[in-house]
Amino acid sequence: MHSNHLLLEEPIRMATILEPSKASFSAMTKIVGTLGPRSRSVEVISSCLKAGMSVARFDSSWGDAENHQETLENLRTAIKSTKKLCAVMLDTVGAEMQVVNKRETAITLKLDDKVTLTPDQGQEATNEVLPINFAGLAKAVKKGDTIFVGQYLFTGSETTSVWLEVDEVKGDDVVCLIKNSATLAGSLFTLHASQIRIDLPTLTEKDKEVISSWGVKNKIDFLSLSYTRHAEDVREAREFLSKLGDLSQTQIFAKIENVEGLTHFDEILQEADGIILSRGNLGIDLPPEKVFLFQKSAVYKCNMAGKPAVVTRVVDSMTDNLRPTRAEATDVANAVLDGCDAILLGAETLRGLYPVETISTVGKICAEAEKVFNQDQYFKRTVKFVGEPMTHLESIASSAVRAALKVKASVIICFTSSGRAARLIAKYRPTMPVLSVVIPRLKTNQLKWSFSGAFEARQSLIVRGLFPLLADPRHPVSSMSFPISYSQYSVPSRDVKESNNMIRIRIPIYFLSFPISYIYIFF
Repeated sequence: MHSNHLLLEEPIRMATILEPSKASFSAMTKIVGTLGPRSRSVEVISSCLKAGMSVARFDSSWGDAENHQETLENLRTAIKSTKKLCAVMLDTVGAEMQVVNKRETAITLKLDDKVTLTPDQGQEATNEVLPINFAGLAKAVKKGDTIFVGQYLFTGSETTSVWLEVDEVKGDDVVCLIKNSATLAGSLFTLHASQIRIDLPTLTEKDKEVISSWGVKNKIDFLSLSYTRHAEDVREAREFLSKLGDLSQTQIFAKIENVEGLTHFDEILQEADGIILSRGNLGIDLPPEKVFLFQKSAVYKCNMAGKPAVVTRVVDSMTDNLRPTRAEATDVANAVLDGCDAILLGAETLRGLYPVETISTVGKICAEAEKVFNQDQYFKRTVKFVGEPMTHLESIASSAVRAALKVKASVIICFTSSGRAARLIAKYRPTMPVLSVVIPRLKTNQLKWSFSGAFEARQSLIVRGLFPLLADPRHPVSSMSFPISYSQYSVPSRDVKESNNMIRIRIPIYFLSFPISYIYIFF
């Protein structure tokens, strides 16, 4: 564990804290918003995009394919109207145990009462019996084990999730003692057995069906692989995607949700394209005093590997409140100072009362934290970790960042076809935005010709500090310039003279097919 994880520049004059924040480039840290009942209209999604959402997450645990498709169509309409690029992430159900409440009536559980968990889904959910979707629970648990049930487990207000202690096992049923009073509302609740291995596949048949139908149809950019426990889980998912046409380009983010995934973290990181630290379930498996230690260590490993780290469950209280708690606001800032690439919002935007305000608030906190991020210390640490000799591309990327810092550049512009060079630049966390100009390439599958580039551009939207621009392939190359799609970004005003601090980019391209990434530094 490194002592310099808190990358805070000194000194800070206390009086400056009270000064109004100056308008500047949007936060470098990205925001993943989960779309659902409260955030599926064109108007709300448009507001979410304007507030800072760059990745839209679709949770396959909620709603059906038809519902998600309608929401996605609304997202596409919002993207066109706002001219804000947004990626799509599909979250799998995975090895998740669930309580089924067919009648959707509220269930009140009282302290010291007993409730039975049964695999008989024909029974109605009551305060005495809770039917579950897993028949092997009785074989996996023993007296004294801990089980949690709720929509979103233990948000801090313990009236919506319940803590159970296994009292006895009767055949396939598990009788539990209720450790806190709670009211469960809704049709589906998550059930989590703390530090107990559950014999369920990471990629279930239901997941495969959703991916091969809805996922293929909509060419999802990211797959959030829930309950990743081994590197083999990622390899199996990648093999499955490779057989689904365009989804072979889909990036896999391993979601670490239990002690088993934590134990195999290093090997999972090697296989995955990014990591999601699911602090909800993981925070139950780990002692409270150990959660921060895992977060800092995991984010550090992701940073050094140059792979995005996404942190979840930061402003749970904003599901019902307009402002976060002081602890939550500090938690968001600390995640940024730790080096995370993105903040993932779940219930806050899925069913929360203030989805737009939540995204805006989180974005403002991220932007403030980034102002005091000690980039110099981070840069030196990263270079030391990479060591020598560097690869040519890594050397170019690190040198570009160093040069940009020395001349106090306003922006770094990188031409790329795969996005790899731009991601390497972002790995070194420059203080200025990195505009990744993705050059489309003509490709064929022997049946038809098409342009690549859309996947690569959208997949940059989860990387901290990286802002993609997709070049328009329809413009004649002979003119030596072409328009850039989604090209309006606000740039901090130093030597930039354009009105309203906006730059509209028309960039000359001389070598569309030459396999070199060009890096321009604007100052």
